[in-house]
Parts: sequence; C-alpha cells; structure tokens
Amino acid sequence: MGAMDTTITIEVVGKRLFVQMPKNAADIQYIRSFSHAYWDRGAFRWIVPNYKCNLELLKTYFGERLTAVVYATPATVSPITDNRGVRPETLLAIKKPSGRMCLLFPRNPEVESLIHTFPYYQWDSHNKWWSIPFHEDYLEQLKIVVERIEWSFLFEEESADQDRVKRLTASDVQDYRRCPDVFILKLKELRYSERTLVAYKSCFEEFINYYHDYDIDQIDETMIVDFLRYLVTERKVSISYQNQSINAIKFYYEHVLRGQRKVYQIDRPQADKLLPVVLSEEEVAAILNATLNLKHKAILMTIYSAGLRVGEAVRLRINDIDSKRMQIRVVQSKGRKDRYTLLSKTTLEVLRSYFLVYHPKQWLFEGPDGGPYSDTSIQAVLRASVKRAGIKKHVTVHTLRHSFATHLLENRVDLRYIQSLLGHSSSITTEIYTHVTTKGFDQIVSPLDRLDLQGDK
Repeated sequence: MGAMDTTITIEVVGKRLFVQMPKNAADIQYIRSFSHAYWDRGAFRWIVPNYKCNLELLKTYFGERLTAVVYATPATVSPITDNRGVRPETLLAIKKPSGRMCLLFPRNPEVESLIHTFPYYQWDSHNKWWSIPFHEDYLEQLKIVVERIEWSFLFEEESADQDRVKRLTASDVQDYRRCPDVFILKLKELRYSERTLVAYKSCFEEFINYYHDYDIDQIDETMIVDFLRYLVTERKVSISYQNQSINAIKFYYEHVLRGQRKVYQIDRPQADKLLPVVLSEEEVAAILNATLNLKHKAILMTIYSAGLRVGEAVRLRINDIDSKRMQIRVVQSKGRKDRYTLLSKTTLEVLRSYFLVYHPKQWLFEGPDGGPYSDTSIQAVLRASVKRAGIKKHVTVHTLRHSFATHLLENRVDLRYIQSLLGHSSSITTEIYTHVTTKGFDQIVSPLDRLDLQGDK
C-alpha cells in the first residue's frame, strides 16, 4: 500500500481558488472559515472565493506544507445573461449587484419546493433561472438540500464594477479586530442614535482592520488620509459612506482619546446635488387605494399625511396622537429633537378603525412580537402597493415624506412652516423642494415656440 499523498496545492482560476489537500480535520475547519467556501465532491477539492487577501491567508496558514501555487487562465465563460448552462447535478448560485441571487440547476422538485418558501421568488423565463433575495440563511438552506440530494454547489458573486475592491471581512483578515468597547460606550454615553452607532461601528471596524498590523494609537494622520483615499479610489464607496467614515474616525480620536486628540486635515467631498423622487397627489392616492390591509393603509397614510421618516413612524406611541389639537408628537427624531406635525382628519378616522381591529397596547404600530413594526416590513408593504398601483417610479417610504413637503409647497404653505413640520435644522435643506415642484410649468412657454421657423408647422 503506497504512502498517503500529503501534497497541498492551490490553483488560482479567476475568482476561485482550488485547494487540493489531504483530509485533515484542522485544515478542513480552517477552509470552512472562509465565506462561501465549499467542497467539490466531483473533483475532490475545496473551492474558496478569490477575494482580496484569501490567497495570502491560505499561503500563511499552510506555510511550508504548501507544495505549489498555480496561476491558470480561466476558461471562457459566456455572460450570465446568455443563459449559461449548468452541468448535471449542480446548483449554481450567483449573487447579483442588485442584491438578488440567481439559481441555475437542472429541474428538481426538492430544490424548487425550497425556493417557493423564500419571499419574492421569481422565475425568469428568458434566462431560464430562478431568482430570490440574497441572504446568508437562504444560501445555507440551499446548501443543505444540495448536500442531501448529493449534488455539487457552486457560488459566484457578480460585481457591478469589476475593479472595485471588496470590503475586508473577518474571513479576509487574520485576528480580525472588533470595534473597541470604549468606542461604543462613548457613543451611547453621548446618546447617539442606534443607527449612527451601527454605522460608526461598521466604518471604524473597516478602518482598524485596514491597518490590522498596527495598534490603533499608532495610526497617524498620513495613514488616515491614505485609508480615505483607498475608500474612494479602490473601494469606490459612496460620498455618504466616505463622510460616515471620516466622522467615525474623528469621533474616536476627538471624543474617545480626548487628551490624545489628533488634528488632521481631510477634504470632504461635495455631495451630489440630486433631486428627490416625488409622487403626484394622484399617484399617492393610487398607492393608498391599492393598499388593502387596514393596518398597512394606516401606516402609509400616517407617514404621508405627517411627513414622517420611517424610523419616526415605527417609534410612535399611542399617546403621541393628539386628536384634540390634531397633532402628532414626534419624540427624539433625527438630531434628538422633538417636534409636532400634522394629524390629518382622514388619517385620524383610519387610525380609529385600525385601533378597534388591532388593539395596539404601547406602540401605535406593533409588530408580531409586540414591539415596534419593522422598517423593512413597511418598505415591503409600500413596494407591493406601488406595484399594484402600476407606478414605475423608484418609490421608497422616504418618497412619501418628499411628496408631503412638495405638495404643501405647491399649495402655497410657507417654507418656514414646512421646515418646522419636517424637523429640518436648516432652511437650506427644506429649500430643495422649491427645485422639485413643477406646478406652473404648464404656463411657461418654451422660447423655441416663439421663434418664426421655416418649414412645416
């Protein structure tokens, strides 16, 4: 009987790393620690996504045991939109930039039954694939079924920008560092909102793991600027994400370290001047009429009629509705400011009907567990109503708030009152709605129509 093969090789093929190695429990556990790594039963090898740092991590881990690293040219693969084929007994899952996941596989009732349990599943008759929202839990459920029916499982991630560098995760960095507790405690001490806490924590973790070989206090001004440049040129993050990262870094050095405050100059990007999407009054009516569930209608009517943010709507308590003064109290809204806004007569009637049916106890709009209704559920409700109403615009819950402000302006409500109802600190923020409204455009004649042109008229 020959000696057992102990060679370990890594083949680099495009976005995949093919790892051939002898069976070893510790090595297998390490390979499984990489996101989306899986065992290819047919080829007797492990497949690891070729994300940034993954190859270096494998080289470091195997060390002298690694026999060879082979760089191969990937075989030509037709674009995804050309209905790529899948070899028998294989499920190919492709994560799209849109946040959905396409599933290609030979017909199988067990896999198809599982897909029907996922929300918002779709069959694409042109490309001959199923698509579902991407979620790690759905991916794991698919893997379990694939393993049970003894198929192979392949995962690919399609990038909207092939040159864009992905964010480093715990799978990419050895000894991945979590955000320091003192950072989180200081945010809570200064009463920053939960959303800000989550955003700053995420941004600061990316920053400290970019320099994972350095102690946090060793990172100097030049390194901070280099990191911010990396976010723009390589990660290609949005302007808002870049600004959040700047604020998170400044918060640590200026509030957490205090006496060790660092002073550095960072040029902040100028925000894109984008006008918000706004619905007409007829479109809002169509959406509300297409909302059949009483609770859902009450939520959307309250948001539109009062100009609320979605986070403000879900935090409304029953005693925030003042039917005598016809006002809604918004407690600790953005910027930790309280304010009052309008309570519509029509909305009040719907709320009373809703109250008699649902009997909320503390929160005006309660979820299944008795806590506040979730933001994502409201977004899903609105999407369904927009679809039923046949509206093609990109509509979010915040669009209702934009529409509220624009419709008030078009009905000659003073901009100062609109600013107060929306809870804007600066009138400059409210003035954007003067650029959105198109009321009166039909009375304006284009200068071209005043010209005496030759030819057919």
